[in-house]
Amino acid sequence: MPRVKKELSDAALRMIADRFKVMADPLRLKILHALWDEERSVGEIIAATGALQANVSKHLGVLQQAGLVSRRKDGLNVYYRINDRTVFELCEVVCASLHDRLAAQIDELGPGVRERKRALTVRRSDGLTV
Repeated sequence: MPRVKKELSDAALRMIADRFKVMADPLRLKILHALWDEERSVGEIIAATGALQANVSKHLGVLQQAGLVSRRKDGLNVYYRINDRTVFELCEVVCASLHDRLAAQIDELGPGVRERKRALTVRRSDGLTV
């Protein structure tokens, strides 16, 4: 079924652009990925991302203000969880598109590159380090 083009106001376009800006930071994406399956404390997010506490806290604030995560306080601990799971649908669409684009670029490079790619993939699946 063909998609219907929706008319968007300038305000709506600004809101969409703001959502993409929030997701345009690699650490924020890493934080979202860390929260994929479960709620986590700030300490657990720091451990999962390898980032500094101040940096993680700053980015969690941006994600919360954008409505992508929510938080709850339990005693001295603060826990974060995904508030808007559509963020993962966006990520999956982007990842699939990048995969297809890279596969097409490899195909354009010719058969020698494709054969080396297959050999590396086989080696990796056999557990050997490439």
